[in-house]
Amino acid sequence: MKQIPYWLDTAPPLPDRTGKPLPEAADVVVIGGGLTGLSTAYHTALKGAHVVLVEKDKVGSGASGRNGSMCTQGITISTAEARKRYGQPRARELYDSFREAVDVVEEITLKEQIDCDFNRSGRLGVAYKPEHFEAQKATQRDLAENFGHETTLIGKSELRSELGSDYYHGALLDPLSAGLHVGKFLHGMAGAAERAGAEIHERNAATALTRTPDGGFLVETEHGTIRAKQVMAATDAYTDKSASMAWFRKRLICVGSFIIVTEPLGEELAREIIPRARLVVDSKNIGHYLRLTPDNRLAFGGRARFAPSDPASDRKSGGVLKREMAEIFPQLANVGIDYVWGGSVGFSYDRIPHAGEVDGLYYSMGYCGHGVQMATYMGRRMAEVMDGHPEANPLRGLGFPKVPVPFYNGTAWFLPFAGAYYKAKDRLR
Repeated sequence: MKQIPYWLDTAPPLPDRTGKPLPEAADVVVIGGGLTGLSTAYHTALKGAHVVLVEKDKVGSGASGRNGSMCTQGITISTAEARKRYGQPRARELYDSFREAVDVVEEITLKEQIDCDFNRSGRLGVAYKPEHFEAQKATQRDLAENFGHETTLIGKSELRSELGSDYYHGALLDPLSAGLHVGKFLHGMAGAAERAGAEIHERNAATALTRTPDGGFLVETEHGTIRAKQVMAATDAYTDKSASMAWFRKRLICVGSFIIVTEPLGEELAREIIPRARLVVDSKNIGHYLRLTPDNRLAFGGRARFAPSDPASDRKSGGVLKREMAEIFPQLANVGIDYVWGGSVGFSYDRIPHAGEVDGLYYSMGYCGHGVQMATYMGRRMAEVMDGHPEANPLRGLGFPKVPVPFYNGTAWFLPFAGAYYKAKDRLR
């Protein structure tokens, strides 16, 4: 059993981007080599800027390479909550930006000829309890009437045509969500950014930021210092604890997420499990997300345990996930597990992504589990913002609230208690 992300292990090998000398200056320095950083570097370089991206590990080694590889439609809070907070026009604008994000991923794959198995297979939101299915009925009406988004309700008696399990009570199908091979997409984005003119420096962490009298920054890294006119923080759940990033640490809750990937199931068993290769997300408070991989394995993810990711913790979480997978799909009880890994997901306290500028430093983070498409999309949008168009930011004006816990500095010590509470609620069927 490999304890590395399946998506990175099965992507084409990366070129060596370590040990390169840093230039003395750049127009833009991007900190972080995940999808936010790569997309920002790509789109900013296309505008003719001299862009340098620094990454403390390898491209995609953080959340961007450790997820379920899904591009799903829909905002990170309910449409009713969005309307209550922001009013209907702003809620619709936000919802449309999440929808456009999937289109942007598809557009880039086509333009840059990135072979990453992008497929609009659709997202199946499955109802864990009967009352969840009733709520989906209201959601379907709201989406159609107020957000221009048509979806399909599937009752429990028809659900077998979509899922080889009797565990759930119905589903809401969004036909426009897409799956892809995120490892191949990451590697393709890195190549596209370099072809556009951006420099990528791996194994070279940014260690400090200092404002300069001209309004720019000195960016100190492990292998040198570079002067930048603009800096983009693209670190999300992997934001370090340096003083330069303390503002973000007070606003991000980093939640562990874990995934197992089975041995190849074969065509027949794979189609029995998910006949139409949908992306599947359940409605539990501590829920699961699952999908078939391009080579007919089942990727099955969830919170599993509220513990940091490390080799021992990942193995324990893998055992939890395998038991939960077999509860949903008894036919997989004896299937082998070839991969298990964990990582962190960046959540904001108000469960909505945030992007903008603070003290001259640009940022986009807190994707709340929607990072594949939203990070790619916000990289494009923040390139426009940095080019003098603040109105291009769909998340403008939302604020970025602190986590209201005394002395909070990014260590979410309270998550195990919250997790125990929500797991108890899930058990009450």
